[in-house]
Amino acid sequence: MLAAPVALVALDKDNKHSDDYINDSVKQKLAADTVVKGGSLDVEVKDGVVTLSGKVSESRQKDRAGSIARKVSGVKSVINNIKIEKL
Repeated sequence: MLAAPVALVALDKDNKHSDDYINDSVKQKLAADTVVKGGSLDVEVKDGVVTLSGKVSESRQKDRAGSIARKVSGVKSVINNIKIEKL
C-alpha cells in the first residue's frame, strides 16, 4: 500500500500560517510563473501583509504578481509597490 504525500505547513502559535511560510510560498509561485518571471522582485511579509517591490517591464506582470500573492494561504492583504520600467 502506498502512503499519500503529506504537506508540511508552518503554523504559528495561533494556528495561522507564519510569515516565513507566506514569504517562501509567494517567492516560489512568482519564480514559477511564466508571466511574472519573479527573479527581480522582492517580497516582505509582516503579520500576513505581503509587500511586493522591484521592477518589471509590463503592467500585466505587476498585476499578475499581486494576484499570485493574494492567492497564497495566510495572506491578509498585498501592497504592490512594483515599478514598471520599459527595458
